[in-house]
Amino acid sequence: MNQITAVSEQDRPFSPWQLGAPLYMPAHRLDLRDIANGDKLPQLRSMIFCTEDAVLKYEVESCIRHLGLCMQGFRETRQRFRFIRARDPEILSRLLDLPHIERIDGFVLPKFTIDNFSAYLDLLRGTAFKVMPTLETREVFDSQAMHELRQALLQDVEAERILMLRIGGNDLMNLLGIRRPRYMTLYQTPLGHVVAQLVALFKPYGFSLSSPVFEYLDDYDTLQQEIRQDLAHGLTGKTAIHPDQVPAIENAYRVERFDYEMALSMHDSAAPAVFRMHDAMCEVATHRQWGNEIIIRHACYGSRELVPLPDYKEVHS
Repeated sequence: MNQITAVSEQDRPFSPWQLGAPLYMPAHRLDLRDIANGDKLPQLRSMIFCTEDAVLKYEVESCIRHLGLCMQGFRETRQRFRFIRARDPEILSRLLDLPHIERIDGFVLPKFTIDNFSAYLDLLRGTAFKVMPTLETREVFDSQAMHELRQALLQDVEAERILMLRIGGNDLMNLLGIRRPRYMTLYQTPLGHVVAQLVALFKPYGFSLSSPVFEYLDDYDTLQQEIRQDLAHGLTGKTAIHPDQVPAIENAYRVERFDYEMALSMHDSAAPAVFRMHDAMCEVATHRQWGNEIIIRHACYGSRELVPLPDYKEVHS
């Protein structure tokens, strides 16, 4: 096959993969401006300042004031993406009225349903903000309701501003009266079926979906298992709840060298329709979309380095 090279990251359209592992944080954090500017936690690719579940109801007013003050000092950056999780459409309206709100890249829209669809998106018409609606209400368990929501999004031009749909795992588990057990991935709970159903309903129509948070900070092994299952389900990104989770999540998004080589070969104009590579069947017509995702992930995170066994023992002894 002909030698081909990957397209540079600068030449690519924006991809949800560029958000990395967004860090959730309450919007009243005293170091919010330093984090937004990269003076603190410079490794972050993106962050979400929360005015919803991460703060108490009586704290919302102070959060809005604090955000307004902090945004005055936000420096322009193309390497860090800043989002605000609005509590509801009313709070979103107030946030949009804040001076310097244009220094925010977009908003997370919690409890997103067909009922508040217009209330949220009408406020954003004529703006440049990107949005990430969160699917986390009882309607998520109703495939017909999700079908209606998908159709409404497809018919609304504002849907173009949607970076991805977020799956609110803890809210959904709360509706079931359960909590993820320790040492178990969400795919070992009833949510495994729900995630698969949402992927099947939305992803074929062009919507990316992100994985729910992993709430335990002392179980790296299960986090890694869950990320592998996230990727197997076609999910894009996983929100972090602590800075220590960010490198753990983003390192897991590094691409295996064999996968990258196969993905590039499928984009070779001289490639046959079906060929064998790394002892796997590669069929351009059916694997091309997978190849696109692999190439984009590689542009964002690079390759996973495979450490030879002797070297591994030496490094980790």
